[in-house]
Amino acid sequence: QVQLVESGGGLVQAGGSLRLSCAASGRTFSRLAMGWFRRVPGKEREFVAAITRGAGLPYYADFVKGRFTISRDNAKNTVYLQMNSLKPEDTAVYYCAATYGSSWLGDRDYAYWGQGTQVTVSS
Repeated sequence: QVQLVESGGGLVQAGGSLRLSCAASGRTFSRLAMGWFRRVPGKEREFVAAITRGAGLPYYADFVKGRFTISRDNAKNTVYLQMNSLKPEDTAVYYCAATYGSSWLGDRDYAYWGQGTQVTVSS
């Protein structure tokens, strides 16, 4: 069982930055691919970014490329999402997710989820 705890959400003005963190329990973090998703009320949860185990290759949704950066620190069992140039449309609850599997672009690929952290971007 993997437990995930997100932190770092909050209120920021458009153009500002936030860094989300997700701390994972257990001793197998390096074997997990990690992802970030977000959900706006009334809409389906959508993929934001993922980072593979091993080489730590990043993948991004088109709407965050060049603005968001995903990274991981295996020594700290933590994955990060650095969000720059934030826009009001980035307002959502952001979720961290983890998988031991070999696919990581869809929410069905992930078995473990955090509780979510609210990000609000004001115009």
